[in-house]
Order: sequence, then structure tokens, then C-alpha cells
Amino acid sequence: MPSTKEIRGKIKSVQNTRKITKAMEMVAASKMRKAQDRMFAARPYGDKIRVICSHLARANADYKHPFLVKHEGAKKVGLIMVTTDKGLAGALNTNIQRQVLHRVKEWDAAGIKVDATAIGNKGLGFLTRLNVPVVSRVVQLGDHPNLDRLIGAITVQIQAFMEGKVDSVHLAYSRFVNAMKQEPVIEQLLPLTENSFAGVEEPARAYSWDYLYEPDAQTVLDELLKRYVEGLIYQAVAENMASEQSARMVAMKAASDNAKKLIGELQLVYNKTRQAGITKEITEIVGGAAAVS
Repeated sequence: MPSTKEIRGKIKSVQNTRKITKAMEMVAASKMRKAQDRMFAARPYGDKIRVICSHLARANADYKHPFLVKHEGAKKVGLIMVTTDKGLAGALNTNIQRQVLHRVKEWDAAGIKVDATAIGNKGLGFLTRLNVPVVSRVVQLGDHPNLDRLIGAITVQIQAFMEGKVDSVHLAYSRFVNAMKQEPVIEQLLPLTENSFAGVEEPARAYSWDYLYEPDAQTVLDELLKRYVEGLIYQAVAENMASEQSARMVAMKAASDNAKKLIGELQLVYNKTRQAGITKEITEIVGGAAAVS
């Protein structure tokens, strides 16, 4: 049985750990609110540009943008994986890594190679361990999604698709549902298909959309669809950051609660050990007194 001194040391150590996890929980709660505000602010823009692009995809334009054209024959796909830079976020990164691992195995079984872009240190380390070629990366984004830093990395994948080096580009990230739930998602980014606009809530129409382009269809579509893809990436990073802070807050709260429970158990063991020591001393005193008399 450990001595009372050892038990006091363990209690002190767990108390210090609980102070740290409690502080991290409060910091994550503060950052979570700000991250959610940024995410919710970006959603209307993403929804609106998704609606416009869904109309354009169904319109009969003279110009067919490369993002709308299916590629076949390269036997290679691009993957943009969004994760966190730091740990202590529960199972957030593990869940998306599990989904990516399953999808990579499916591609490998079909003889399809993967070129990856890592956004976040955890994803970069995971892809490196998986021996997946990383063609571009962005790490240490901080608490704010910065589109200027993202453009360089995602342009590598977009350019590879337009040049026919990859047949498709996929985006993996954690979608924010609520503070207790974050959903790992892998969706096709390029080429844009009907499934890409499946989430667009539009009333059914008996006619197709048509537009007058100024100055011309190519200029408008080139700029709009480029903004659309960038908007999807930005939204994914914003969703992932909100998910990160929510998952970290929940994880740190669980750690603090477990530490509190462990302190109670150690305190009980300490009291029992101390009581046993006192009882032993009393027994020895009584025994000694009896022997003398």
C-alpha cells in the first residue's frame, strides 16, 4: 500500500492537471463562440453562390467550364484534407483520418493513386505516415481561416485537375453540427456535378435557367466557379475550426470531471491509509502498555 506522502503527491499532481484542463476548457469555450460566429457568417455566402452555380450548371451555355467536365484516364485523384494543427480535441482528427484511410484503401484497390494537400499539422503527419504524396500544405493557420494562405495550396490541386493530371479532387473535413457533434465529411470538389448541388434547396421548376453574360460566358464562369471552389474550401476550414474548439471544450470538460473524480478516490484512499496508520500506532501503544503492566 502506498504511503500517505505518496498519495498526497498524487493528489497534488491531479489537482494541478485539473487546473490546466479547466483553463483550457474555458479558453476553448471562448474561442468556440468566435469560431461559430465566423462559420455562420460564411454560410449564407456559400449557400448563395451554390445556388447560382447550380443554375449555371443546368443552363445551356455556349461555354463549358473545365470544372464541369469529367476527366477519365489519369487514374489519379486529388485529396484536400483539413485537420487541426493541435491535439487535445477528442476524436475529431481520428474520425476524419479513419474516413480518409478507408477512402484511400478503396482507391488503392481500384488502382487509383492519390496526390494530397494537407491543411493542418495533424493531417500532414497522418498523410506522411500513410505514404501518400503531399503536393502542397498549409499549417499553423491559427484561429482565423485565411483565404490568402489557402489559395496557394489549393491552386496546385485545381491546376492539376484542369491539366488532366487528376480525374477528380475531393475535400475531407469535419462539418460542425453542434457543440457535441462534429461530422467527418469527404465530398467531391471537382468536377462539379449534380451531386455537388444536392444540398441546394430550390423549388422544382419546369424550365431550365438561361443567362445573358456580360462581357461573355467564359469570363463570367471562369471567375464565378473559381470563387465557388475557394468559397467551399474557406467554408470547410471555418467548419473545421468551429468543430475543433467545440471538441476541445468537450474533451477538456471530460478531463476536468475525471480529474475531480480521481481526486475524490485518492482522498478516500488517503483517509483510509491515514486511519490504518493511526490504528496501528494505537494498537502498538496499547500492546506495549499491557506488556509493561
